[in-house]
Amino acid sequence: MATAILMPKLGLTMTRGSVGLWLAEEGQRVAVGDPLVEVVTEKITYQMDAEVAGIILKIVVDEGEEVPVGTTIGVIGEQGDDISALLREASEPSSPAGRADS
Repeated sequence: MATAILMPKLGLTMTRGSVGLWLAEEGQRVAVGDPLVEVVTEKITYQMDAEVAGIILKIVVDEGEEVPVGTTIGVIGEQGDDISALLREASEPSSPAGRADS
């Protein structure tokens, strides 16, 4: 089952973050703990690691793009997983922040 990679909330006042650098590519297999992406805020740059194992099926947010906390920035899963629902949710401008897709 595919899992959304969400923009994390790294501080009490953080409402938005930017993708600084993707450390994994679409199509790459990752294990739990592998580096995925650098998230940049006003105060810090944070290396986000994979919370689940699988293949990077889709990178939704490009490097340099700023998005609200809780926004889907990518999708991890296995070949053949249907990710259309996750991508549809990611494109909705009023997606609730902090949701936990699994």
